Amino acid sequence: MPRQRIDKENYYLDIAATVSERSTCLRRRYGAIIVKNDVIVSTGYNGAPRGRLNCIDKAECLRDQMNIPSGERYELCRSVHAEANAIISASRENMLGATLYLVGYDRQGELIAAESCTMCRRLIINAGIHRVIGRAGAATPDKYTVTRVKDWVAEEN
Repeated sequence: MPRQRIDKENYYLDIAATVSERSTCLRRRYGAIIVKNDVIVSTGYNGAPRGRLNCIDKAECLRDQMNIPSGERYELCRSVHAEANAIISASRENMLGATLYLVGYDRQGELIAAESCTMCRRLIINAGIHRVIGRAGAATPDKYTVTRVKDWVAEEN
């Protein structure tokens, strides 16, 4: 019986999942890759800025200590988000019309529905990225969502 090839979306999402293994956040583990014309132009994971101590090295999370719910008070977080790190590492020319693939895991290592926060959405819009594809979650690990970035712009207007 012939072997079935993985589809391109899950291929790139699997790579983003591997990138997430470099994450240094205690609360969430995210990986992102930016792809244009079937070429990976950049990768990123969530972690402290270069030269600063990581949460896993400190073995503490200020947001956890303050019981701050997920999605709130990002200014207290030491980490730069995966999407932001991927954007920082790519040239604008390579991001125009590109696709960002995003995978996330919770603190127990369970696959979660990967969605960009409001701040990362702004960065993605300004970078000129065309689509964001994210893993849908643990119940359907090979399923994903496709978001057209122009829909975020329309929603905010």
